[in-house]
Amino acid sequence: MSKKIMAMALVLVMAFSAAMPQAMAVNTAEHGKITGKSVVHGLASLVIWPGLGQYLNDNETKKNWTHAILGITQIFRLWSGWDAMIDRTGGRWDGKI
Repeated sequence: MSKKIMAMALVLVMAFSAAMPQAMAVNTAEHGKITGKSVVHGLASLVIWPGLGQYLNDNETKKNWTHAILGITQIFRLWSGWDAMIDRTGGRWDGKI
């Protein structure tokens, strides 16, 4: 049973790795500096709601909404908090989600 699962996982990884480079959007992210203000914004995204830190960092509206909507999946809080803490602008999808 575990051999079948491993074989299926390997096939899926190979299939997705072959198709993904064409599907990926251009990474337009630029990292800012970590400051006391950006740490507070990161905590706001982590503790209160994802997207709040991006809003406080004056990111684009589409990025704020993307983080806020994906915040429904609670694991996204970690990414959003880190993203706000380093004051990152732009992003992998650049509004193409």
